[in-house]
Amino acid sequence: QVQLVESGGGLVQAGGSLRLSCEASGRAWSSYEMGWFRQTPGNEREFVAIISDMGFATRYANSVKGRFTISRDNAKNTVYLQMNSLKPEDTAVYYCAAGPSLLADGTGGVRYWGKGTLVTVSS
Repeated sequence: QVQLVESGGGLVQAGGSLRLSCEASGRAWSSYEMGWFRQTPGNEREFVAIISDMGFATRYANSVKGRFTISRDNAKNTVYLQMNSLKPEDTAVYYCAAGPSLLADGTGGVRYWGKGTLVTVSS
């Protein structure tokens, strides 16, 4: 079992930055691929960024490429999402996820979800 707890969400003006953190616990969490997903009311959860177990491979949604950076520190049991040049359309609940095949399968490869953290970007 893996537990994921997100933090770092909040209200920011357009053009600003936020860093989300996801603290993981449980056996073998560091062997999982990790990712960030987001969801707005009435819409499906969509992938934002994914990172491999050792951090050597990443994948980003086209909408955030060049603005967001995912990273992980296995020694600190933490995954990060640095979000720069934020836009109002980035407003969503952001969820941390862990699973064996996020890079290949996206949402379908998720085994564990966090409870989410709200990011609101004002114009």
